[in-house]
Amino acid sequence: MKRLQLDFRRSPPAGAGGWALLAVGAVLAGTVTWAGVHIRGEIAAQDATARQILAGLPGPLRDSRPAAAGGSERDGALAGMHRVQASIDNRPWQALFATLEGLASDDVALLALTPDARKHQLRITAEARDLGAMLDYHRKLEGTPALRDVALVSHEFAEQVPGRPVRFSLVASWVTDHANP
Repeated sequence: MKRLQLDFRRSPPAGAGGWALLAVGAVLAGTVTWAGVHIRGEIAAQDATARQILAGLPGPLRDSRPAAAGGSERDGALAGMHRVQASIDNRPWQALFATLEGLASDDVALLALTPDARKHQLRITAEARDLGAMLDYHRKLEGTPALRDVALVSHEFAEQVPGRPVRFSLVASWVTDHANP
């Protein structure tokens, strides 16, 4: 009978699976490094675009003060973006939407609302069952205290749709509380 020898100090020879795992790890490390470089380049390009956009904004919205010591241009750009967001949030959206919801009817369906916050204008695209419903909706909009200068921009009959509804666009100016522009 042969004697059993156990050697706990010797390491087993490296197999093909270990080498394959090492190669996959090296490829993944290279891919992550390349992706990091690519993402840094994209961030730099987006920062440049943001600076160009901020430079084109009117004076009160642009951050004209220099960055503080230890600060960066990104902080100034972020501050400018916060001012733009605040100017959008200060618009009377709730009153405008409440007015439009109050005019809801079964004869007219709103398809799109395109507000221009700076000009206080609203473009309404809608569809009415017939010409009379469209004109009635136009009159109701003119009678609201929140909207003025309501004008019909375009209208057309949808010939392919049963019942031939009227698709139309209106432009209106909305009145705001001057204490809270």
